Amino acid sequence: MNNKKKNPDQKPEMSSSSSPSSPKKQTLFISSLILLWYTSNIGVLLLNKFLLSNYGFKFPIFLTMCHMSACAILSYLSIVFLKLVPLQHLKSRSQFMKVATLSIVFCASVVGGNVSLRYLPVSFNQAVGATTPFFTALFAYLMTFKREAWVTYGALVPVVTGVVIASGGEPGFHWFGFIMCISATAARAFKSVLQGILLSSEGEKLNSMNLMLYMSPIAVIALLPVTIVMEPDVMSVTLSLARQHQYMWILLLVNSVMAYSANLLNFLVTKHTSALTLQVLGNAKGAVAVVISILLFRNPVTVMGIGGYSITVLGVVAYGETKRRFR
Repeated sequence: MNNKKKNPDQKPEMSSSSSPSSPKKQTLFISSLILLWYTSNIGVLLLNKFLLSNYGFKFPIFLTMCHMSACAILSYLSIVFLKLVPLQHLKSRSQFMKVATLSIVFCASVVGGNVSLRYLPVSFNQAVGATTPFFTALFAYLMTFKREAWVTYGALVPVVTGVVIASGGEPGFHWFGFIMCISATAARAFKSVLQGILLSSEGEKLNSMNLMLYMSPIAVIALLPVTIVMEPDVMSVTLSLARQHQYMWILLLVNSVMAYSANLLNFLVTKHTSALTLQVLGNAKGAVAVVISILLFRNPVTVMGIGGYSITVLGVVAYGETKRRFR
């Protein structure tokens, strides 16, 4: 008989049931990231609305500057000290000018979005913001002559149609707020296309964390003179509000930190899932934000408005799916 001697030092094999469940841990980790991403994105949106419309803090440019200041400081700490991602250096004056251009466009999109929240409910703001794919496809075609399949462009029809319907059924519709919201949405799409053009070479590519590190200080410098000219009484009014409301500074601080957290978690969710997953989650996030804002701010909604927003979201989903299939 070929009986093998047992090695006394050999450990017994573990059963599959006692092995560490790494897939479960990974699923839990990703789920936690997504939950935090939702919380930070929706939280900063609702806090922006609360500060700008319900709190008497009518300074969207200064608020954007607070967000960019937090992004600059926290990006530096995250990359240089915590080393969440490797530090990437700007290699030329040309690359710096490209990043500066992106920073100005990004500022315009954030300021426009914050201004619109003074005049529009969050639900309608999100409906208009859902048209980002339409502007992205438009700018991609105009600037790079990049064409998609006709069925992909066809999916954009309900995206625009839904917003038109939602606009007609919005009780709190405001023309200036609508123009600012559309401008912010277009600027956000323009920035994404411009980023692909300006930082397309391998030597100039920056991950989103490093890009935020360099864009944020430039944004603060650009916004400071604009704030002084267009919102000259910001400090006096803010100090007066702080005396009336003891949590004023805490709200501003939490709001600014959330703005950075949204960018950080956006990067982490994309890293651990995919850009397509992020797009799908983003569509769902908009719907969640709409429901929460209606419950929180009690802004009136109509069946036409809800129907229009639903058509827009379905159009965005169809656009993403057709773009994936006919790539």
